[in-house]
Amino acid sequence: MTALGFLYPGHSGEDDYPRMEQLLGSDIRLAVVHTDIGEDAHRVDALLEMGSDERLAAGVEELRLSGAEAVVWACTSGSFVYGWKGAHDQVRTLARRAGLPASSTSFAFAHAVREIGARRVAVGATYPDDVAALFASFLSDAGAEVVGVRGSGIVTAAEVATWGEDEVLALAREADRPDADAVLLPDTALHTASHLPLLEATLGKPVLTANQVTVWEALRLTDRRVNAPELGSLFTKEPIVQV
Repeated sequence: MTALGFLYPGHSGEDDYPRMEQLLGSDIRLAVVHTDIGEDAHRVDALLEMGSDERLAAGVEELRLSGAEAVVWACTSGSFVYGWKGAHDQVRTLARRAGLPASSTSFAFAHAVREIGARRVAVGATYPDDVAALFASFLSDAGAEVVGVRGSGIVTAAEVATWGEDEVLALAREADRPDADAVLLPDTALHTASHLPLLEATLGKPVLTANQVTVWEALRLTDRRVNAPELGSLFTKEPIVQV
């Protein structure tokens, strides 16, 4: 049994996790602990507070008691908003507090882009444009070429969580670029676990979504590789190399 721990901000798209646990198999358990988000706003000052050490520390003990072997801060905007160096500092502090390997969704995207062999990516963000641009900057620091960014101007995670398949598919289509090797949808409030096969079939390329890459990152931290095609190209046995 491999137990994976996730610190998830508030309550919005967390039901993706039991869905993914079901698809991964009986020997993997996903433990989700909710953190207090403070103000629900995709605004820089609110996101910095959401990802503060104090808010993350409050859930660490519960995750340790769950038997988790690794922990991921399951929030994209609450990590990349700190910038490349600040996001590293955030993860190091989390690892120290938890006594476990740790990462965040932002780094999960960076690692997943490399895993599938993508060099150029397009971003379909639910965030306002200024916050979406910070994610693009983070990806550039990670070595990816961002060929397009599409923001949606949504301020709250609560609103994002109401989106269904049609809205998710429309966002991915609008974000896609002909020269993009993959499309990234970076919001853990967005329900995507049930839509990955459709997204990839429609776009004809890998699609990376926030909750998907978060779970993959936790598996990576524990040296597990799982073949689960229902969760997209990222969860196939071999990396997808773009030529």
